Amino acid sequence: MLKIDVIGDVHGCLQELKELFNKLGYEWKNGLPVHPQERTPVFVGDITDRGPSSIETIQFVYNMVIVQKQALYVPGNHCNKLYRFFKGNPVQETHGLETTAAEYRSLSAREQKKIKHHFLELVDTSPLYWELPEANAVIAHAGIRHEDIGLNNKRVKTFVLYGDITGAKLPDGRPERRDWAQHYRGEQWVVYGHTPVLEPRFVNQTVNIDTGCVFGNKMSAFRLPEEEIVSVPSSMTFVEEKFNTFSSLS
Repeated sequence: MLKIDVIGDVHGCLQELKELFNKLGYEWKNGLPVHPQERTPVFVGDITDRGPSSIETIQFVYNMVIVQKQALYVPGNHCNKLYRFFKGNPVQETHGLETTAAEYRSLSAREQKKIKHHFLELVDTSPLYWELPEANAVIAHAGIRHEDIGLNNKRVKTFVLYGDITGAKLPDGRPERRDWAQHYRGEQWVVYGHTPVLEPRFVNQTVNIDTGCVFGNKMSAFRLPEEEIVSVPSSMTFVEEKFNTFSSLS
């Protein structure tokens, strides 16, 4: 049985990520966390933007996933935007990308080249979502419909990165999203993040574990097969309006 610790959106909060690994019982070897019972961390995407240490977080996750091959990662919408930024595509430096871009520009040319290469490799070598039958789980940044598991097309990619968006905007400018989890009927766990919630949100066989660390709440992990949540408090300022109460569309 594969034992996994799925970690919610990090958003450059490297301090809390390290504290979470400590609380999960990981030990540190050569600056990286390793679990004595061979558990596998899985990052649910959006490792950068808004928080204080996006560049360091990229290197940390790269070392775990690519160098040591001791963790798994799926990209999120912020990862997708940073990927396009690093590729030289026109993107708006807003909604958090400006913090990562500022950190990046403060590096030497040599360091810039290295971090860009590492991040592009991380995304290019990781799947859009992980199907982990040994853990009875699918890990997808913003979730995935049961009938789409196994598919990989443009429509599924949009859903996995951005959620079940309607195309309309909420009054504060955020995209309006349907509550897809209410209609999920699969038997595998779908573990996801993307939409900050004050507490991990369990609906059917899905759980949203983005507990908004970068907005001052906490960073959370979901452990399988135990079906346990482990969290550490955030050091950031609490921003109440960033949290979703899910009174929106079903």
